[in-house]
Amino acid sequence: MEAYARVIKCKAALAWEPGKPLAIEDVEVDPPKVHEVRIKIVATGVCHTDWEYLYGQGMKVRPFPLVLGHEAAGVVESVGPEVTKFSPGDKVIPLFLPQCGECERCLSPKTNHCRKNWANMQVGVLADGTSRISCKGQQVYQFLGISSFCQYTVVPDTSLAKIRCDAPLDKVCLLGCGVSTGYGAAVNTGKVKKQSSCAVFGLGAVGLAAVMGCQVAGAKRIIGVDINPDKFEKAAVFGATECVNPKDHKKPIQEVLAEMTDGGVDYALECVGDPAIMTAAFESTKDAWGSCVIAGWTETGMMNVVVEKILMGRTLSGTYFGGWKSVEDVPKLVDDYMNKKLKLDEFITHNLPLDQINVAFGLLKSGNSIRTVISL
Repeated sequence: MEAYARVIKCKAALAWEPGKPLAIEDVEVDPPKVHEVRIKIVATGVCHTDWEYLYGQGMKVRPFPLVLGHEAAGVVESVGPEVTKFSPGDKVIPLFLPQCGECERCLSPKTNHCRKNWANMQVGVLADGTSRISCKGQQVYQFLGISSFCQYTVVPDTSLAKIRCDAPLDKVCLLGCGVSTGYGAAVNTGKVKKQSSCAVFGLGAVGLAAVMGCQVAGAKRIIGVDINPDKFEKAAVFGATECVNPKDHKKPIQEVLAEMTDGGVDYALECVGDPAIMTAAFESTKDAWGSCVIAGWTETGMMNVVVEKILMGRTLSGTYFGGWKSVEDVPKLVDDYMNKKLKLDEFITHNLPLDQINVAFGLLKSGNSIRTVISL
């Protein structure tokens, strides 16, 4: 019998229905099929998108029950037929954004939006239309095709990055979503220039990573914007030169920033996922050349834009996974961390076991954590 032919029984934090706390359950994880890899998840970050899907309003409806989690790192346990780039024991980071390397989008330098298995993974199943996780005889959907709140999971071989063997998985797991998204919003999508002025809206993990990106790019002024002043000290660690709390001002924050910067910032990065804040970020940029990048995630919101503000020379763009080509760029980001060019440890405020996952959600929502890393 081949090594990949057995079912694995393990623990997972299961979402049985929307709005209810996760339940730790015994689940079964099937062997990988063609072009699939089964991985042992070692560590997973708890991202706001996970919380938003369970409790919020800003996500499209996906089927339940499901296992959340999409920012993780682990070790290959077994590989399915026709997998050539991975072997048991490899350290890996699963990717909600694939990179097949063959499609028109992968071959274009303009985008990282590969669509391999995309429609299926968005609704929680793999290439054949089924999930590899089950509980009590019932199929359990895989959030974004990943499900890292499970001790084992199965992902397509085009949705997996092989990383160096000396990388600490409980740190580099953050490169599976939040840090890569915010950092890339500044250095890839925004293309922040030296000596420029920047405003970063929202100082969670994505926002702090955007601050870090602005600093690495050589920005002169980096203004952090958040209604939680407890985040300001941490923002300074990542390179913020000053911070502003919109609640401290009677005027709209875009007017405050315009006054602070003689007409507006060169770059604004929205890292909250709130359409009203997106509008404020856009309007905080300088006319003639101001650039606003939307990194905050919402699937249902509508943003208001005054057309004249675009006509006067501002640009508005979105970023997904920070513009990184996932399979090829995530290992390079791991290298940058190992070579001390990129901060990761400073994002981690809490470390908890899987059975404390609901505590991690509470910390996230209360604003008391930046990133909690769950050990499985």
